[in-house]
Amino acid sequence: MQEQENIKEPIKEAEKKPSKSKTDKKVLELKAKIEELEASLNNEKDNYLRLCAEYDNFRKRTAKEKTDIYANATSKAVEDMLPVIDNFERAVASGGESIDEGLRLIYSQFCEYLEKLGVKAMDDIKFDPTRHIAVMHIEDENYEDSQIVEVFQKGYTLGDKVIRPACVKVAN
Repeated sequence: MQEQENIKEPIKEAEKKPSKSKTDKKVLELKAKIEELEASLNNEKDNYLRLCAEYDNFRKRTAKEKTDIYANATSKAVEDMLPVIDNFERAVASGGESIDEGLRLIYSQFCEYLEKLGVKAMDDIKFDPTRHIAVMHIEDENYEDSQIVEVFQKGYTLGDKVIRPACVKVAN
């Protein structure tokens, strides 16, 4: 009986091993799968490299656009200020009493230019440390606490942004 079992074991093992044709077929399938995966990988690498190149071009293009925008904005601002400089030159060349009148006209022209840009002078009554620089403090009962008493240098805003804080004297 033991001999029969010894004979059956190699037969069971032989049945477990695939035949040569099954092995060859499996190898071919695996090789095909490997080739398919390699082609897919190469395709993904190509897509990745194209995406990297596209991003690099985008980065360079936006950097150039930012530089161009700044240059265009600056040149437009200077271009709009040139008439003010022209009027200063005319006022200086004319001399005499007309200088006072010329300076008033230039000042109003420059204020109009700033207004056109959206720049406004601050006209606050209360001291705000985010908008003002207190250069002096006084003790005076005629004024409320933190009230601006005197403006030494005007402050300017562009929308909500403070371009230059005002230098002021504040009552305590």
